[in-house]
Amino acid sequence: MEFLLSTITFLLLVGLIIGPIILFRLLNKTNLKFKFAIFVILSLILTAIITFVFAWWAYTSDLIMLKHYGYDLDGMNETEFYGNVLPEHMEKVKNLEMNIMGIGWPLKAILTWVYYSPYLLLVFLLIYWVSKKRNKLI
Repeated sequence: MEFLLSTITFLLLVGLIIGPIILFRLLNKTNLKFKFAIFVILSLILTAIITFVFAWWAYTSDLIMLKHYGYDLDGMNETEFYGNVLPEHMEKVKNLEMNIMGIGWPLKAILTWVYYSPYLLLVFLLIYWVSKKRNKLI
């Protein structure tokens, strides 16, 4: 169970890293004008979608793991919350419980996207620079 949830999380993270690179490669093969503007708009949309799915999945996978370990989300007190949790899983359940507390996943997604967005400019500049160097050598 944990392997499946971690694999999906890893694939979403890889999508955030590789998505803008693939998008730039696809745009670079076209004869469009204003490639930078198109890249910025499309990559912001693409990464916003992936970031929101990533944040939602992180929250949902924590809830799935809590249920898997026997945690009762509808409990009224600590006895009901941890009633079905085995002692060897208690520390893991308490860590997962702390992960779902605090700010919600939409705010986490927005903050992640704001901090992630400069990566798009870095990707554009690096790939543009490498392609110019490669064309100059040929």
